[in-house]
Amino acid sequence: MRLFNRLPQSEEQTRTRILRSAQQLFAKDGYDRTTTRDLAEKAGVAEGTLFRHFANKKSILIEVATQGWVDLLTDLLTELSEMGSYQAVAQVMNRRMLNLRENANIMRVCFMEAQFHPELRDRIQSEAIAKMTDVAEAFFQTAMDKGIYRQMNPKVVAQVFLGMFAIAGFSYNTIIEPGASPKEMQEMAEGLADIFLNGVLVGKEV
Repeated sequence: MRLFNRLPQSEEQTRTRILRSAQQLFAKDGYDRTTTRDLAEKAGVAEGTLFRHFANKKSILIEVATQGWVDLLTDLLTELSEMGSYQAVAQVMNRRMLNLRENANIMRVCFMEAQFHPELRDRIQSEAIAKMTDVAEAFFQTAMDKGIYRQMNPKVVAQVFLGMFAIAGFSYNTIIEPGASPKEMQEMAEGLADIFLNGVLVGKEV
């Protein structure tokens, strides 16, 4: 998915640096308390350069959050498509849990700011979540057609599956203790996978 026109490499690098700086500042200080001067200083550019790439601060927020969701869900669904079996959800969960710290900033921006900016919420929904839900829905429908998952609404299953990662990323410190070991994170991943699969696998009591 391309969210902006192709730029010369140096210009694209500048744009990327602005977006990365914005992600860090919005996560740390919040959108309202971050000024365009703060953004320019963090990115190492002049304010004029900032506005050459983006119309205003709001457009930077929308770009940061939308692209962040696309990247996160694309990675997740790529792993989903490469699972060795339909029961291997725990493996995907474990890799995602290990990456939660890395993705903490973008998750915080997405959840915190989407509450206050309807246009951001709508953009994330239309450009990221809705499309990724369609991909996940097709994956789960295939599993149901093969008799591996019990027959139910595949869209609901997809929404629940993606939602687990969203909530886990936003509530990292409430789900896993700070400084948790890889073993503890693996146990949490296996637990989440068991909860998800227990109501989905054929032959399980609900």
